[in-house]
Amino acid sequence: MIYPMKLRAPLKDYMWGGTRLKTEYGKETALAKVAESWELACHGEDQSVIVNGEDAGMTLEAYIAREGAHVALGSHGSRHPYFPLLIKLIDAHDDLSVQVHPDDSYAFEHEGEYGKMEAWYILDAEPGAEIVYGFKEKITREECRRCIEENTLLDIAQRVKVQPGDVVVIPAGTLHAIGRGIFLAEIQQNSDTTYRVYDYARRGADGKLRDLHIDKALDVLSFAPPSYSVNRGDRFSIFAEYDLTLVVRTELFSVCHFALHGRCHLQAGRKSFQSLVALDGIMELSWSGGEEILEKGDSCFIPADFGDYMLRGEGAFLLTEV
Repeated sequence: MIYPMKLRAPLKDYMWGGTRLKTEYGKETALAKVAESWELACHGEDQSVIVNGEDAGMTLEAYIAREGAHVALGSHGSRHPYFPLLIKLIDAHDDLSVQVHPDDSYAFEHEGEYGKMEAWYILDAEPGAEIVYGFKEKITREECRRCIEENTLLDIAQRVKVQPGDVVVIPAGTLHAIGRGIFLAEIQQNSDTTYRVYDYARRGADGKLRDLHIDKALDVLSFAPPSYSVNRGDRFSIFAEYDLTLVVRTELFSVCHFALHGRCHLQAGRKSFQSLVALDGIMELSWSGGEEILEKGDSCFIPADFGDYMLRGEGAFLLTEV
């Protein structure tokens, strides 16, 4: 049966995380803090679980395997070797490590999975909050290695202040880090491969310095300023009952933000499934066969070719498709 599937997200308690995902976004867990909520996940042991309808209790990955990728994911989604996206909400109570992700070619050869191109949509940020985003100017591989070894990498990294509504596109190979006090949505390729190059001399639960991955990082880094700039997306205020912002459109995915103050009619076509992540308010999701309530922190998977559905209420959500 095809219907809008509400999902339960895997949660991560990394050391730099906070509590907003529990207190503001309704994530129920015994974890003391939640750094990441994987709102759309079909990655190894980390799986979104369907919580409504006749397939409740089934992982999304198992549902897709049963229905077939072409049916569940659409013509665009099924052309990938496995599920193409991973969508997260991230609460950076402290600074994340400075890191880089490989492209598909390097990642499949060395890690056995996709590389990682990602985009951030800043949902909240403390005044003065910053990200690390590429290098200030072009450098050589040798200069980068020396700065890593001398603990001066942050001196040559570009820091950018961000605020709610900012969009950051991070192609594979881009040096980056989320700074403390930032809460964001991350839409990315379905990969968890990360090469750390700087980590503030932090120690893990075992008391040892956390591993760095310098040689692999140097293999994949782009030693130049980023090719994209931080932007605000393209906003369209032409609709009577919602405002629409095209957050990002890449060759891998597109993301739109809806600020709803009434109702909007949507459609999932044959080309792609859709992911909905509720960011604020209470909204009624209805279709010809039923309805569901979406509240802040809820996620929903709409299979490809589902057809027409409607959202009604006061709130905000992200819609992602491939």
